[in-house]
Amino acid sequence: MGIKKAEYVFSEKTVTYYFDATFSSLAEIVSKDHTILITDENVFNNQQEKFNGWKTIVIRPGEEFKQQAAVDEILQQLIKYEADRKTFVVGIGGGVVTDITGYAASIYMRGLRFGFVPTTILAMVDASIGGKNGVDAGIYKNLVGLIKQPDFLLFDYSFLETLPREQWINGFAEIIKHACIKDEYLFQLLENETLENFIGDKNKLGELIERNVQIKTNVVLKDEFENGDRKLLNFGHTLGHAIENNYQLLHGHAISIGMVGASIISEKINNFSAEQKARLVRLLEKYHLPSHLDFDHEKIWEILKMDKKRVGNEMNFILLNKIGEAIVMSIPFTELKSLINQI
Repeated sequence: MGIKKAEYVFSEKTVTYYFDATFSSLAEIVSKDHTILITDENVFNNQQEKFNGWKTIVIRPGEEFKQQAAVDEILQQLIKYEADRKTFVVGIGGGVVTDITGYAASIYMRGLRFGFVPTTILAMVDASIGGKNGVDAGIYKNLVGLIKQPDFLLFDYSFLETLPREQWINGFAEIIKHACIKDEYLFQLLENETLENFIGDKNKLGELIERNVQIKTNVVLKDEFENGDRKLLNFGHTLGHAIENNYQLLHGHAISIGMVGASIISEKINNFSAEQKARLVRLLEKYHLPSHLDFDHEKIWEILKMDKKRVGNEMNFILLNKIGEAIVMSIPFTELKSLINQI
């Protein structure tokens, strides 16, 4: 199969997607002489030969390092490389790497051009798409950042050959989320397949990734700056983000628990059926994701209150009407706290 190329016009630029590409194609998209790669230790150690001949900045891996300090280190390295306004930056890694790279590139010299090579399922179907870049502020997820689109996304599925199984599971939480909010057919497809089927069949996996990329891209194209429909992509994330860093969970695991929590609230105040809630729980568990966590409700509430979706004394919360159809509902804090305590 050859490279499949697609272009999407966002507010400030056209973003090119390269599907079924190889990393070697990167040298045809950007100039090695004027490009700096940013990756983490895991990707660099697993794929070291790919970085030969490239100027590379290697950062520590994991959500715990997705903080301003990591950005400051990158800025110092860019200065050492004498990066100027014609320098191109490419983030190669999972969601932490792409989030940090886009943010660092956007603030260095008031903005360098950048692109991404996502190397995990989660980054391919979610984190690298849509222009959200930034870092956490302590335990508060993605509190600092901006929306700025990359120039391109290059999808090289060979990176997934060294992806640990737990990171496959991690990424499927976002795939299930897309199915819940926008695509009942995808939900049914996932019910009829298994994680092992997708890991073992490159064509099936490629089709799944492209379908999810299309879902997220379409949502962002309609609402790039999250004034309406894009908020739906936060299904499971309000509660999920509150527990993720506090309990040192993988993002997908936290979002899985958050989706179950949101479905419980949907059942209580939005007529979401118990049968459909049970289907969601079964699907999450089928893909080896957790459906429950005994968490400290008071501690999590204190974190949840600082979520970016807060507006005054209300929270924009994403609920399900049914599988494949989500809505944004503004819930007063007093009511939401009571509902969270019932999860």
